[in-house]
Amino acid sequence: MRRLVPLEPADAPGKSKELLNDILDRRGSVGEMVATMAHSPALLEGYLNFSRAMKRVKLPRALSEKVSLAVQEWIGCGTCLQAHVEAGRAAGLSEADIALARQGTSTDAREAALIAVAVRVLAEPSSLTDADVADLRAHGWSDRIIAEIVGVVTLNLLTGAFNLLSGLQPAN
Repeated sequence: MRRLVPLEPADAPGKSKELLNDILDRRGSVGEMVATMAHSPALLEGYLNFSRAMKRVKLPRALSEKVSLAVQEWIGCGTCLQAHVEAGRAAGLSEADIALARQGTSTDAREAALIAVAVRVLAEPSSLTDADVADLRAHGWSDRIIAEIVGVVTLNLLTGAFNLLSGLQPAN
């Protein structure tokens, strides 16, 4: 059940109309989530800018998808989870990789450490300690990656929470 309806550019307020028209001009279509975010010009512009910025992270795409799978499993957004399953497959993840990521882990200890911290960034950020950061560094993760994991988690929280609140979910 849709709680918020997607907007056509003509019905969108202010800056949202401009942003939606720009997306239509460049891509030919606007996804449901983006069209629904158009109710808030600030949210839509922030999401689009943040999403573009997060495409420049140094985290390998397959690992970024593993993190997204773990986070979306925890959030419970079926729409986002399915999108990340498909993106994970496209990035070369096996069905076993996907299943483990949804459980918040990996067969690779280095990746498992990062994924576990990502889930904690979402679920219990106040529990993170100096030892957690030191452990990530001991696994070879740079401070850049450690910082960027917060962005990956945050983008997933934004999309998952928005889809859940707005009702952009498949019927159960």
